[in-house]
Amino acid sequence: MLIEVPSVLDADELRRLRHLLEAADWADGRVTAGSQSAQVKRNRQLPESSPVIAEAREIVLAALSRNAMFFSAALPAQMYPPLFNRYGGGEHFGAHVDNAVRRLPGGGGRPVRTDVSATLFLAEPDSYDGGELVVEDTYGEHEVKLAAGSLVLYPSTSLHRVEPVTRGERVACFMWLQSMVREDSRRALLFEMDLAITQLRQQHGETRELVRLTGSYHNLLRMWAEV
Repeated sequence: MLIEVPSVLDADELRRLRHLLEAADWADGRVTAGSQSAQVKRNRQLPESSPVIAEAREIVLAALSRNAMFFSAALPAQMYPPLFNRYGGGEHFGAHVDNAVRRLPGGGGRPVRTDVSATLFLAEPDSYDGGELVVEDTYGEHEVKLAAGSLVLYPSTSLHRVEPVTRGERVACFMWLQSMVREDSRRALLFEMDLAITQLRQQHGETRELVRLTGSYHNLLRMWAEV
């Protein structure tokens, strides 16, 4: 399931993040690519050695920690630290599937199973041409190009690509998450239930029926969660 999460970053966070990244030195994006992805990846990436990456990650993680929609959709158990990339001058990322497992940075880093992939857009969509994230599923191809500060979540099992950027620069943050609920179909069901519960609570308050429905949500999560 592809889910758009609007306005993850507020205006001040977006300004601070852009300021950090504008002054940073960038490296070849193939540094984090698997053997197949490296053949089709042409972009630049903020390296782990960058003096600004820790502060940039802190801004993103603080914003995600307060976003209820992000948590409901991803049900994160652990996350690979956010990374940052940029595309310009025809750079692109051809069709690929993300690696199934990533090891956290540093020697002996523990493995993170990549259930959910996320892209947080940092450049306004009218500031560059091309650069659409294209995600394929059983219903076809879905192009995503969101407002700066907004995020898209999609299953890491999906075949996806980034179209060539022909004007300006596409700057984004990307990350992978291991979810408490491994299967996308189950996460989708829980997300829809959670949305419905929230809307019913806003409309009718904490009714007895809503309490029972909330209980069913948590019992399903208890049944499916890996913690």
